[in-house]
Amino acid sequence: MRPIEETLAGLPARISHPVTRRWAVETPDAPALLDDAGRSWSYAEFARAVETARDRLAALGVRPGDRVMIVNENGVALVSLIMAASELDAWAAIVNARLSASEIDAIRDHCGARRVLYTVEVSPQAAAHAKRHGAAVEEMGMLGPVGVGSLNERAEPEPVAADPARQVAALIYTSGTTGSPKGVMLTHRNLMFVATVSGSLRALNRTDRVCGLLPISHVFGFASMFLGTMVAGGCLRLMPRFEPAAVLRAFAEEGLTVFQGVPAMYAKLLEHMRAAASTGGGERRNWSLRYLSSGGAPLDQALKDEVEAAFGLTLNNGYGLSESGPTVSQTRIDAPPRRDCSNGPLLPGIEARLVDPRTRATVPSGAVGELWVRGPGTMKGYYRAPEETAAVIDGEGWLNTRDLARFDADGGLWIVGRTRELIIRSGFNVYPPEVEAALNAYPGVTQSAVVGRTVADGNEEVVAFVQPAPGVPIDTAALAAFLAERLAPYKRPGEIVLLDALPASSTGKILKHKLAEIAARGTGSGGPQRD
Repeated sequence: MRPIEETLAGLPARISHPVTRRWAVETPDAPALLDDAGRSWSYAEFARAVETARDRLAALGVRPGDRVMIVNENGVALVSLIMAASELDAWAAIVNARLSASEIDAIRDHCGARRVLYTVEVSPQAAAHAKRHGAAVEEMGMLGPVGVGSLNERAEPEPVAADPARQVAALIYTSGTTGSPKGVMLTHRNLMFVATVSGSLRALNRTDRVCGLLPISHVFGFASMFLGTMVAGGCLRLMPRFEPAAVLRAFAEEGLTVFQGVPAMYAKLLEHMRAAASTGGGERRNWSLRYLSSGGAPLDQALKDEVEAAFGLTLNNGYGLSESGPTVSQTRIDAPPRRDCSNGPLLPGIEARLVDPRTRATVPSGAVGELWVRGPGTMKGYYRAPEETAAVIDGEGWLNTRDLARFDADGGLWIVGRTRELIIRSGFNVYPPEVEAALNAYPGVTQSAVVGRTVADGNEEVVAFVQPAPGVPIDTAALAAFLAERLAPYKRPGEIVLLDALPASSTGKILKHKLAEIAARGTGSGGPQRD
């Protein structure tokens, strides 16, 4: 790719400009969007839809600096409204419709939305929220039916930056894995940096057909999948929700070339493929896939190996967080494929340092430390939370990821756990991803999660939650024996709990704070497995 200085100087000023000012002019007839309803929009048609949505938002009283909340699942209405807000200098507060009523209402009140819109055509949940809020459903031209909430007369617009690139483009509420979602303010420059640089490292181009399955309400789906495809001039196949059979069918029948998912999605795809194979329907199709990547949660070796065997492709890996827009590092397709689960080197333009969480001193080379990063993707801050912002971004622009990490000799980043998820057992550090990797290697385990539980004298013990594959019985004693061969005694779970499904966010990220609450109460199931 070009030197990073040239790339930064050439970034579009707004997230909508790759569509409205580049591809709609240079390649107007090229396909931009496909959806479940059979719609196929060219870039010229997408630009016209954005213009329609922009004019309608302005007529609905949306002003520069206003927050436009979109309760959504993936579809043409969502992406058109996001781009329309960009054109108006409004902030798109993008909220997944599968959140609960109380969560939706809390975000609406916190962001002070001027209008709340609902993608009712593709999402029954969005339609339910629209009905609950008394929103009117109107036909919005090419966008189809959209729920439109009442005008919030009390909403005050935020100041508008003189430089559009510095203006907030999106307000992304964190998934709540800690139990307290916050509004992450991402500027046009934050998002265009990640979309452009990350997309370039994946060699995204105009011939690609990208599976648009990751929720665009999550920054991974928003910046990397959606905006990355638009910057490259490719075609995005929008899917509102994850259904393994539908995804595999799209691979086989629609010529998709790129798939980005979270580990839980890959686990479910493999589960479906194994079930199909057992009934004689699992033959490999003539897929056009050229690139697979994982992100959003830790990837373990057993899953990576099985995905690569099933698809015949390298499963690339990356790391990021909402506050960094999101991508910090990713494996390279122009380098020899990594057989391990490294998150790859830092993106060009990103700086990192590892420090001792207690002393803030830099840790020795190769050691584990708390990861701090700095770069063009770093958020503007948490909305209406200056103290919380100051707690994670220092005066020099360094962002505390609150993740524990190390770098290998090749510059590859390894995330070994969350600072707040670190388990200290009898004075030894236990990093949950290491234990989870061992659990996931056991036959019949779809996914797992490990949390700590306080016991006597302030010590902690390890509690493992395991989701078996459907219809596969798991003997916890046999699983404990399997772990004993792979883990030191202090790393072994004190209790193994079997659950039909682990609690997860809309992106598939396991909600560990909920599991920690279960562990703290004591489960009484799964049987304590002591070392």
